[in-house]
Amino acid sequence: MNPVWKASLSVAVLALGALPALAQPVISAKSGVVSYVIGKVMVGDEVVKPSETKYTEVKENAVLRTEDGRAEVLLTLGAILRTGDNSSFKMLTNRLIDTRVELLTGTHIVEVAEIQKDNNLTLVAKDATVVITKRGLYRFDVDQSRIKVFEGVLGVTVNGQSTLVGAGKAMDTATASVEKFDKEATDALDHWARGRAQLIAMANASSAKQVHDYGCAPNSNFAAINNGVSTSPCYNPCNSWRYNPWYGLITYIPCGANIYSPYGYRYWSPYNVMRVYYTPPPIYNNGGGGGFGGNSGSYAGISQTSSGYSGAMSTSSSSVSSSTAAVSSGTSTSSSAGSSSSGHGSSGGGGGHK
Repeated sequence: MNPVWKASLSVAVLALGALPALAQPVISAKSGVVSYVIGKVMVGDEVVKPSETKYTEVKENAVLRTEDGRAEVLLTLGAILRTGDNSSFKMLTNRLIDTRVELLTGTHIVEVAEIQKDNNLTLVAKDATVVITKRGLYRFDVDQSRIKVFEGVLGVTVNGQSTLVGAGKAMDTATASVEKFDKEATDALDHWARGRAQLIAMANASSAKQVHDYGCAPNSNFAAINNGVSTSPCYNPCNSWRYNPWYGLITYIPCGANIYSPYGYRYWSPYNVMRVYYTPPPIYNNGGGGGFGGNSGSYAGISQTSSGYSGAMSTSSSSVSSSTAAVSSGTSTSSSAGSSSSGHGSSGGGGGHK
């Protein structure tokens, strides 16, 4: 297995070191950006290699395949495809208003935090066609003709017949039958995908805070251009994928409030992110001052951080493991996702790659 390495972006060729210290490039407004790989991954006949100056995109009609490796690919805004070992898919169309992906072989996990109203996402797996319209977590075992819904609901069409598949249900696309499955019966790919989701959500808070600190308006579109790449935090300040240089990965910034990944991790917008960093005034035990003879004050709420760009966040069902917050820069950035997890929707990192 090759060492892990940083995310590759689909923006123009540009060394990240040349960017201003606080710049976060906005990622190309198309589906198919290869945001992370581990091991051997190929797009067409080309091996996806570590680079900070050449960014990989799965273009229309191109095929991504893995051998002893995995890949993470950005789809429509708020939706991520993670492809397991010995798997492949074809990008049929890559426009946000019409993204269609054919899952050819192997196993794929789709994490959807939200679907924008003008974005459309369709997946094809053998005889099944799936249109994703809701937040959820979906696993496709193509070779076994099986689709699992961990969270959310899917409309699956097989041979012209459409069936709704809800959370905790699996569909055999060969027979169009639906049955319950154990959501806690997960494997290394599930754990790895969950660990990646945790890191991306952690990076969201610092990216959203940067946009907030620049005072960007929701509809601002000011673009500071560096070698053809927008480096202004006020260029598409929300509802966008952004590269976070402190975490060394791509994260998502929504415009709306109360956006959660199906794993329970929260995505903050620039307009409510200060709830993460706010420290309330002290509360004194005797109602008096904290001077001589008085009791010292205590603070409630989230603790301050040394850098001001913490990955702290709230979750809908659990808190984020503090051990994963120690994310190092460089090629080992996402290896923090290596700790084990018992399943979907509980706190903890991802499982190791087997």
